Amino acid sequence: MLSSSTMCVGLFGYPVAHSKSPQMHNAAFARLGLDCAYLAFAVEPERLPDAVAGIRALGLRGVNVTIPHKVAVLPLLDKISPEAELIGAVNTIVNDGGVLTGYNTDGIGYLSALQEETGIEIQGKRVLLLGAGGAARAVAVQMALNGAERLVIAARQQERAAELAAHLRTHAAADGITMEEAAAELAEYDLIINTTPVGMHPQTDAVPVPTAGLQAGQLVSDLIYNPRQTRFLHEAKARGCVVSGGLGMFVHQGAHAFQLWTGERAPVDVMRQTVESCL
Repeated sequence: MLSSSTMCVGLFGYPVAHSKSPQMHNAAFARLGLDCAYLAFAVEPERLPDAVAGIRALGLRGVNVTIPHKVAVLPLLDKISPEAELIGAVNTIVNDGGVLTGYNTDGIGYLSALQEETGIEIQGKRVLLLGAGGAARAVAVQMALNGAERLVIAARQQERAAELAAHLRTHAAADGITMEEAAAELAEYDLIINTTPVGMHPQTDAVPVPTAGLQAGQLVSDLIYNPRQTRFLHEAKARGCVVSGGLGMFVHQGAHAFQLWTGERAPVDVMRQTVESCL
């Protein structure tokens, strides 16, 4: 039950109507008996500075940050954690007495979930990332730190892909290409990861690239968790690929954020079951 001392956290994104974060976090708060509440806020890009100021003004404990704000929010914060600085994007903000610190739990959340579901070891693998936004940066940095042999970033705006690839070269061999080039060389990679929102509910018929070039045995991963299996993954599975959806990453990154806000270990099983029941 809400009270006058309820600790409030939330989500900044645009759009946010599809998000299951409120259900997931509120179920976790209830399981642990915490007087906390999680709300979703649709923040238009031009209103992001006002929204961040509102964290301080309203005394929110913090927020998650999602598309399209993960990079744009950086200059609005007081501190950036080392991993968020390396990634160049923030997905979680913690408010300590008006001091806002940005963290990034996406990369470690993604890798934990991928290894849990598929057993893959990234060391020596050739990895293609579709997209060059905030989520792509987090996953790409994690892949580089875990020893990927080659990282290729594909984006509709090749200059964004090239910029991210240049950022990664201190840790791994990396290149930036167009989506058309990626579609033509899909067979060259061990792991292909869609980090774009293409295929997310309600536009579930779209794919980020044509899948004709996929080969049986490749691992294809999608960060989207709604729907559970995107058309991209459905087509990949039909071609004999091993597939992994975004639910595990969503749960694990949320669990890390939960602990940053509350100091409590998140009930991951409750979080996963809650999201599954909503999909």
